[in-house]
Amino acid sequence: MSLSRRLLAGGLALVTAGTAYAAFASSSGAASAPAAPQARQGARLPIVIAHRGASEYRPEESKSAYELAIEMGADYIEPDIVTTKDHVLVARHDNWLNDTTDVANHPEFASLKKTKTIDGVAHTDWFTEDFTYAQLRTLRLKERLPDLRQGSSAFDGTDPVASLDEVLQIAKDHHVGVYPETKHPTYFRSIGLPLEDELLKDLAQYGFKGRNDKVFIQSFETSNLRALHKRTSIKLIQLIDTQGAPYDFVANHDPRTYSDLVTPAGLKGIAQYAYGIGPGLTRIIPVDASSHALPPTTLVADAHHAGLAVHPWTVRPENSFLPVEYQEGNPGSPSFPKAEGDASRLLADFYKLGVDGIFSDDSALAVSTRHRVFG
Repeated sequence: MSLSRRLLAGGLALVTAGTAYAAFASSSGAASAPAAPQARQGARLPIVIAHRGASEYRPEESKSAYELAIEMGADYIEPDIVTTKDHVLVARHDNWLNDTTDVANHPEFASLKKTKTIDGVAHTDWFTEDFTYAQLRTLRLKERLPDLRQGSSAFDGTDPVASLDEVLQIAKDHHVGVYPETKHPTYFRSIGLPLEDELLKDLAQYGFKGRNDKVFIQSFETSNLRALHKRTSIKLIQLIDTQGAPYDFVANHDPRTYSDLVTPAGLKGIAQYAYGIGPGLTRIIPVDASSHALPPTTLVADAHHAGLAVHPWTVRPENSFLPVEYQEGNPGSPSFPKAEGDASRLLADFYKLGVDGIFSDDSALAVSTRHRVFG
């Protein structure tokens, strides 16, 4: 589906669906799940979360990516948050820079290239915390997946690194929600640049202060969310990776893993401090070793039973990211991995499973599919 057609369909999807969700739930079996998460969100329809902006069409975390995602009808824009040396929060996929900026083309920063261990993994790169905000703004963004997203790569070199302030201003100006993720919080705390105080301050400055505001804070770690729960009424989302363990567990020699967090007991524990969970897609629709889809798990129903909303991540349209059943084209073709599959059907299946929101790299597709499913 072309971008223009998706934008048109996304515009149609902004019409209120009235009682469509209730009718869908009754016909699909979703009615057995508690209504509490949907009621707490204050909306009948699952929310569409623009994953780092319109990442299918513009370099991730760029101002233009966020603005395009809003044009596509996204309900929330989602920045990943790291910090500079002078403690300015910026939107970056990670704190290393080479795969998303032109930093390697700046000889004035050659001496800043270092090897650091972030969350237990060594990286040789340039890092945001070694740059002042003014220095970081001299860099220009580039597509992180250029082999798959050549259309986005056409916009390389256009945007500077966006500050969190800029992202929040965009959200405020366009009356959409914001969904920041604290990246590597244990690491940043260990070097004396904690993210949480600055994040709450910046959010409050733009009117994102509490539970009734259109804001979520998310993290793959647990301890910073527990601390935030004591300090703010903003809705918190515990991210659940498809494997491994939260790094704060690893750092504290806690043997639990993400799989322990999605048991009924684990979900009950999360409900003590978080509004919901953000699981990887395969936590809900798993795949086998050959990427064939398996029957859905009970995670959505289990989370709802614990009183938690469910916002899975991330639906991307390329065949490379889809289960085999949703791929389209000739697998023998060199262009097959970057060709678009039937991501709309995958989105529809998640909606029908009763999720309360979905992360997508293509907000127009997520919005138009939502309209098709719910009427």
